[in-house]
Amino acid sequence: MEANVAAYWIWWVLACVLVGAELFTGTFYLLAVGAAFAIGGVAAWLGGSTPIQLLIGGVLAVLGTAAAHQWRKRHATPAPQTGLDVGQEVQVLAWNDNGTARVNYRGTQWDAAVASPTDKRAQTMYIVDTRGSTLVIASGRP
Repeated sequence: MEANVAAYWIWWVLACVLVGAELFTGTFYLLAVGAAFAIGGVAAWLGGSTPIQLLIGGVLAVLGTAAAHQWRKRHATPAPQTGLDVGQEVQVLAWNDNGTARVNYRGTQWDAAVASPTDKRAQTMYIVDTRGSTLVIASGRP
């Protein structure tokens, strides 16, 4: 009986360490394993043999990790989408000495920067990116 008493304390201390470590990661994986270890400690407290404790803790850790992974996949932040302006044609009104330009797009004038210094300047350019309210343009369609 004395071995089981010590065993449940080991399970619960490990569970607390894992849950504490989870506070630094924010992934929920360590929380799932920590909860499984706590339940393994309950099995030890109830007098379960060491193989039963390990089986309960191990199976619940795997199931909890799989559940945490599924939850993260469902609640993941979607990847940033390409702006709707990318690929659109703009008309260059004027080139500045510093390589920037003033372009006409969607009925108004915008500041634009050339994507690459080696890109040739043309009257018609294409949007390849945006940086705040500045359009990044190139001579070829992306």
